[in-house]
Amino acid sequence: MAQKAVQLDRETISCPICLDLLKDPVTIPCGHSYCKNCIKDHWDTEDEKGIHSCPQCRKSFTPRPELLKNTMLAVLVEELKKTGLQAAPADLCYAGPEDVACDVCTGRKLRAVKSCLVCMVSFCKKHLQPHHESPAYGKHKLVEPSEKLQENICSRHDEVMKMFCRTDQQCICYLCPVDEHKGHDTVSAAAERTERQRELEGSRHNIQQRIQDREEDVKLLQQEVEAINGSADKAVEHSEKIFTQLIRLMEERRSDVKQQVRSQQETEVSRVKELQEKLEQEITELKRKDAELKKLSHTEDHNQFLHNYPSLSALSESTHSSNCSIFYFEDVTAAVSELRDKLQDVLRETWTNISLTVIQVDVLLSNPQPEPKTRADFLRYSREITLDPNTANTWLLLSEGNRKATYTSQQQSYSSHPDRFTDWCQVLSRESLTGRCYWEVEWRGETVSVAVAYKNISRAGSSHECRFGYNDKSWRLYCFTNSYNFYHNSVHTPVSGPRSSRVGVYLDHSAGILSFYSVSDTMTLLHRVQTTFTQPLYAGVYVDYDSTAEFSKLK
Repeated sequence: MAQKAVQLDRETISCPICLDLLKDPVTIPCGHSYCKNCIKDHWDTEDEKGIHSCPQCRKSFTPRPELLKNTMLAVLVEELKKTGLQAAPADLCYAGPEDVACDVCTGRKLRAVKSCLVCMVSFCKKHLQPHHESPAYGKHKLVEPSEKLQENICSRHDEVMKMFCRTDQQCICYLCPVDEHKGHDTVSAAAERTERQRELEGSRHNIQQRIQDREEDVKLLQQEVEAINGSADKAVEHSEKIFTQLIRLMEERRSDVKQQVRSQQETEVSRVKELQEKLEQEITELKRKDAELKKLSHTEDHNQFLHNYPSLSALSESTHSSNCSIFYFEDVTAAVSELRDKLQDVLRETWTNISLTVIQVDVLLSNPQPEPKTRADFLRYSREITLDPNTANTWLLLSEGNRKATYTSQQQSYSSHPDRFTDWCQVLSRESLTGRCYWEVEWRGETVSVAVAYKNISRAGSSHECRFGYNDKSWRLYCFTNSYNFYHNSVHTPVSGPRSSRVGVYLDHSAGILSFYSVSDTMTLLHRVQTTFTQPLYAGVYVDYDSTAEFSKLK
């Protein structure tokens, strides 16, 4: 009871402006009390009007009243301070804009701590006390404070809705089944809650399981990220070392060529200057001889002329020729240019392979991307394919910008190359294929094979190691006049499907999918391979007698 008395006194001596215990309490003429500074600041704002009012009762005063200390309230405040109750206790916290207010409080309402689903009222701690003390409230359901208590009241019958209509999926009161919900499947709200609670627990279990699965996926993906980063760092490091070695080697070769040219230059210049010096000496000697002969020609003494002429007229043979072999360096420039061209060819041929072997990481989660269905879908992955002349058999003629291969009766004069198929009439593409790719081959004649192969397939000879479809390095769809057959590693698989002069090939390298389609107005799957590709692939064709195969330009 003493505590309750203190609480009542506290309400009495709280400042209506700052809502805290009164500080230097003063009482104005209307009888209301305030902190001295609070009411002073309030009246300061009203000075311009010339009328000063009470913030509570709005009574006006003219002139501005003098503020006198309320001694009694000051004593009460000091007594409360001694008890240590500096802040309002939890049960006397006033309701703010975001709080649920007590429905019982009058005047300034306290914050509610519970709502009763039977009384349909929200209570502060003080007004909730009877629910804890009286057995009459024993069956009342107390919940966290709610502003939506009225939503539990039936708008039709003004009764608490304690039932649930499964037919209409809504809460109802006990009178609703008599009229509006007559004949409906109704249960108590508690029973429906129990049923839904079981469903909720099941949903939570599924969600928690999915969370656990996804967390495992995240861990695996993090490991993949670390592995990718590690692999990429090593690749960059090793590539840097290799390119540094190549650059160093090129620098050494450049220095060697420069040194050899300068050395040969010095030798040749010295040899030519030596010859030049000897020729100049010979010229001097000849000029002297010419001067003597000129002098002799003017001698009037016949005997003297005849006596000296034999010795002066005799000329010795020249031992030096201006037609000496001169060494020039254009051949060196040509040799270096040839080296440059060969290196450019090597880089051009291998760069595609290097760049495309940096395969994009396809993270295969539980919902992988679907395979294309329509031709428009396939064309999203279209690749322009050109044939590599260095791989073409000499009985094949390449044309149409190296997109078309034709069997000819006259061998082509291709240069010797280690990548060339020597016995089988086959050719591979310049481009290596990874990721998702699609291309089409238009064929004419008796027999054409549409194939893919690894770069390291054998080339020289007539063994099965060199032939598309007869080893583990190649896959081949054999197109005959009225039939198809598929070959891989010498295993023959008959293929049924509509004949078409156009064959579509779809590759999903990372997923290990290789599919062949008969393309006309529609696309018909002829054969599908599911495997694991360990290297980039190259498109290829085998062209038999009097046949052609052309890689189509796709838009």
